[in-house]
Amino acid sequence: MRSSLAPGVWFFRAFSRDSWFRGSILLLTFLIYTCYHMSRKPISVVKSRLHQNCSEQIKPINDTHSLNDTTWCSWAPFDKDNYKELLAGVDNAFLVAYAIGMFISGVFGERLPLRYYLSAGMLLSGLFTSLFGLGYFWNIHELWYFVVIQVCNGLVQTTGWPSVVTCVGNWFGKGKRGFIMGIWNSHTSVGNILGSLIAGIWVNGQWGLSFVVPGIITAIMGVITFLFLIEHPEDVDCSPPQHHGEPAENQDNPEDPGNSPCSIRDSGLETVAKTSKGPCEEPAAINFFGALRIPGVVEFSLCLLFAKLVSYTFLYWLPLYISNVAHFSAKEAGDLSTLFDVGGIIGGIMAGLISDYTNGRATTCCVMLILAAPMMFLYNYIGQDGITSSIVMLIICGGLVNGPYALITTAVSADLGTHKSLKGNAKALSTVTAIIDGTGSIGAALGPLLAGLISPTGWNNVFYMLISADVLACLLLCRLVYKEILAWKVSLSRGSGSSVVLTHQRPYFPQVP
Repeated sequence: MRSSLAPGVWFFRAFSRDSWFRGSILLLTFLIYTCYHMSRKPISVVKSRLHQNCSEQIKPINDTHSLNDTTWCSWAPFDKDNYKELLAGVDNAFLVAYAIGMFISGVFGERLPLRYYLSAGMLLSGLFTSLFGLGYFWNIHELWYFVVIQVCNGLVQTTGWPSVVTCVGNWFGKGKRGFIMGIWNSHTSVGNILGSLIAGIWVNGQWGLSFVVPGIITAIMGVITFLFLIEHPEDVDCSPPQHHGEPAENQDNPEDPGNSPCSIRDSGLETVAKTSKGPCEEPAAINFFGALRIPGVVEFSLCLLFAKLVSYTFLYWLPLYISNVAHFSAKEAGDLSTLFDVGGIIGGIMAGLISDYTNGRATTCCVMLILAAPMMFLYNYIGQDGITSSIVMLIICGGLVNGPYALITTAVSADLGTHKSLKGNAKALSTVTAIIDGTGSIGAALGPLLAGLISPTGWNNVFYMLISADVLACLLLCRLVYKEILAWKVSLSRGSGSSVVLTHQRPYFPQVP
């Protein structure tokens, strides 16, 4: 029994149990979103296989194409001169559907059990990813087939991000959230790396398997999610997190409406006892415009639009760029492009660490965006001079480009979704996350589309477009950076006698009156 144990022993056991559950949820959600990104990556690797330089290929003996046919080794309908525009259209079908669906997905995510919602989304995502690859085995050469599959896949993949961020936000408070989510958000880069490596195995042969295998893995992960995902700590009698650094005794204060029994999920006999005293009202889910009024949501959403434009352009076009400029094979280009995601892992963790130490989420993003612009310029001009320079520049660019993107979509989204102005209403987290990532997904759709339209005029112009977007993302954070600097000045002026801890300030999230 709980009362028979010494307080210290009980605390140790409870802490260990809570930590075990939190660690398992962090790992499970990490694997979930790794699979989502793994299933998105193969298209970027297979692009250079769909349209090849056939003069470098050996024509099979039983080939029926004419001797003057220079596109015999390409996959129709991508064998035409406008193949870059067609490939951009296929990318955009997924990304536009994803951007539109993201705004809707958060609303469903608040109102449906996350375990069912995520499981269904992963099963369907695995199905549509596999169907794209089956086009190879079924010998399908119709553009509409690939576009329709991409639209459906884009819609079902919106189930992922709001759900996993909400689940992690339910389990982890604000303390060291940037560092924890910086590590956790490496699932994006890990998924991209796995997707590239898996696709690279079959890209030069039966490229359909580059999609079918990740699709099967994603579907299997959906089944595991259904069996093991736990949405709330209270579901397994674990202690809920503290979101704003308040003392533990305030969590149990009955005068605080944000900490009332109605705001905590109960189970077992406690539920019966409390419901017998009177009905508890669940906090109402926040609406779209209510979420936009939370301080910082609009600025970070617009910043993410341009940051994600840059990141997703690299995601979808980097292997083809390396193949065209450095003249590597499809597999070599795909393998080399994974270094960009290795840099993304490092950048996401560093962004989380720095922003936790300074509590300067906006400033951290702004500094990394400022540094990313000249590094992209240098990569375009000297990055292909040798394999060493290419490796170093890819890792640095990946860290600076994906660092702000990772920080905004994780720690910042969770901060805003549990902002004190919401008065303990945890149901806002999914909507806020969906708004921020949905706005960013508009940029994710625009980037690859613009790259497909601009690249025929030269890759230099693509990089100028990316640098411009990076600068705009930085400018959109200027007001929040200014607020953070003012907050730091106030904290420093108080001196050591005030015992103010810098990391407890929330400079860009003032209380909504």
